[in-house]
Amino acid sequence: MTKAQKTTTLPFRADHVGSFLRTEPLKDARLKFAAGEIDAAALDQIETEEITKLVKDQKENGLKGFTDGEFRRSWWHIDFIENLNGFEGYVPEHGYDFGDVEVRKYAFRNVGKISFNPNHPFLAAFKSLNEIVGDQGVAKFTIPSPNEVFYPGYRNEEIYPSVEAYQADVQQAYINTVQALYNLGCRYLQLDDVHWGFLCNFADDSEEYKASKRVAAENVQAIIEAKPADLVLTTHVCRGNYKSHHSLEGAYDPIAEELFGQTSFDGYFLEYDTDRSGGFEPLAYFKGKGRIVLGLVTSKTAELEDKEEIKARIKEASKYVPLDQLALSTQCGFASTEEGNLLTEEEQWAKVRHVVEISKEVWPEN
Repeated sequence: MTKAQKTTTLPFRADHVGSFLRTEPLKDARLKFAAGEIDAAALDQIETEEITKLVKDQKENGLKGFTDGEFRRSWWHIDFIENLNGFEGYVPEHGYDFGDVEVRKYAFRNVGKISFNPNHPFLAAFKSLNEIVGDQGVAKFTIPSPNEVFYPGYRNEEIYPSVEAYQADVQQAYINTVQALYNLGCRYLQLDDVHWGFLCNFADDSEEYKASKRVAAENVQAIIEAKPADLVLTTHVCRGNYKSHHSLEGAYDPIAEELFGQTSFDGYFLEYDTDRSGGFEPLAYFKGKGRIVLGLVTSKTAELEDKEEIKARIKEASKYVPLDQLALSTQCGFASTEEGNLLTEEEQWAKVRHVVEISKEVWPEN
């Protein structure tokens, strides 16, 4: 029988987005696998060994929720999407632009009717993580939001002439995937969502923009309403994270009503490490029972933020959301792609400890 994780109040006061810098043994194994020097079974064994070490490191550095660091994937999003029925990965002519950096060339496209894949590799990935975590804490798993397939040009209009049919199939594929993860014991799941950041960056008064916000809220709310009651479902709103670069800017104001007022996640992991995310005023739209996780500690650079400044910002945020419904994390993961951000593993763990230490001082009861 699959072990189901027991949860306390989630997200944790000191939490994290999910990805960690890939370790040297893991990077070496992936290179050898790509070169045909080791087989898939050997790679899987090394991944499992490194995830086991990672869970131990997360625990030793004060975390209570443990991820696999996204060690079994290359991208935070493509590995999941390309393994849904109806999508495939491919190599385009150019990678995404991240300011003055071009991302590694790889993308996904809609090639057929979209549906749940019962053999999706992420199911085995969660099962492995859950077994590794055991009774040490809570296994947290991350997948990209359904909104990641709703950028302009992603829907194959020959297969899906209407956005409504496309939306219905995407939502159902996700609902079935979430249920499958739940059946394997998942009780803490996060939807990573750059699409909201995209909408912050390109805000305007057009009807098309308003429709995009409506669809984005509908997509995630459909999953929330279909999920089992004891599954904690959170989201992370991101503005891009590749080798310590970001791709999007903009305050939460244009999306606040839809994101905070029309969805009911158990937690919202929000980037707030720089002024590119604006102020806390949009949080006034949040009336939910969950927690707002303030991403006030950056994962992009090694320098540790001033503790008192972080505490002051938490106090400022509490003007809009009760302190009891706030928590702290880094603004994003440390390696949204396998390349990772520009800091060392020890600097990464120093950031994690910083989050834990500050949270204990702000919420000593937790």
